Amino acid sequence: MHGSSPGAAVQYCRMRKIILASLSPRRREILKKLRLPFTTEGSGHEEDLKLKLNPHDLAKHLALRKAEAVAKRHKNAIIIGADTIVVLKGRVLGKPESAADARKMLGRLSGKAHTVITGFAIIDTKTGEKVSKACETRVHFRKLTAREIAEYVRTREPLDMAGSYAIQGMGGAFIKRIEGDYYTVVGLPLSILADELRKFGLQ
Repeated sequence: MHGSSPGAAVQYCRMRKIILASLSPRRREILKKLRLPFTTEGSGHEEDLKLKLNPHDLAKHLALRKAEAVAKRHKNAIIIGADTIVVLKGRVLGKPESAADARKMLGRLSGKAHTVITGFAIIDTKTGEKVSKACETRVHFRKLTAREIAEYVRTREPLDMAGSYAIQGMGGAFIKRIEGDYYTVVGLPLSILADELRKFGLQ
């Protein structure tokens, strides 16, 4: 489909299923911005943040495994997988295991800068073609009080978030500034994803 006309690409899209291998409402809302028809499907893949990989390779690996899990169920589809991790001083922070864990994570992030890395993978199950990429954004937290942290954790927003906060939610009030792409922090780097989807014939 490389170099095909927009009309041909649209027709190609209609023939192919596009599946986001994630049930995340945040990723679903981001992908909607590309105005491509797609469905969502949970991968069921268990994340292992203890793999001996550097953070970029880890994010790409986890995204690819999620995409591969869904790809096994579909013979003629484009599968998109994604995974987001937070890195503070070389340590990978995933989702908190409890409210107490969320409070500890936010305490560590308070007043410091950290890196958010989102890996994504695309698989064409018809041709077997696949690609995986990782994007990073630097996030600077202001100093948080113990009361702020406790009240935020009580909202339960942090409990399903890498690093225990949601930039697009109430957690955005903790952020002084970011260096890089906002959508990478939310969970799906839109611009780079769009570039890669074009290489699969999706306009």
